[in-house]
Amino acid sequence: MRRPQTTMLPVPTKFFVTSGKAVSKVSDLNAFDEALQNAGLSEQNLVSVSSVLPVGLPQPRQKDLPMGAITFCVLAQQRGGEGETISAGIAYGFRDDDRGGYVAEGHMHGTKKSLQEVLEWKMGEMAKLRGIKFRRLEYKIEELNIPMDHYGACLAAVVFMT
Repeated sequence: MRRPQTTMLPVPTKFFVTSGKAVSKVSDLNAFDEALQNAGLSEQNLVSVSSVLPVGLPQPRQKDLPMGAITFCVLAQQRGGEGETISAGIAYGFRDDDRGGYVAEGHMHGTKKSLQEVLEWKMGEMAKLRGIKFRRLEYKIEELNIPMDHYGACLAAVVFMT
């Protein structure tokens, strides 16, 4: 007799929000690497996931993660060159019916204020599509004015943990 196969799907048990920014004279990749370090994520193997916060998910303070861990996150990043203003960020909120929540990520050549408007529109559209309301929205956005003769990168992430 053959047993039915059961698949265990991992569900995060907590999350934290982090961000970083950096400049480099060498390359935008090096700026991105330093931004990851500033966000506490440079020693992780990042796996990009979409934008659903499970029901009852607590948000503790940022945790130290083991080197080389497979780390699931919603990641927004923007890279740029000298003289540019760039921003990257996330918005997140829990439904007012306590049935989980959602995350929107965004990035642009532009200011933090402009990106926050875009993220607010994205979250509004997500709520409209689902016929729900958010208790409140939270934002984590980095803006960077890149100096001459430099590259820059900024990022923000929702990091899931089990």
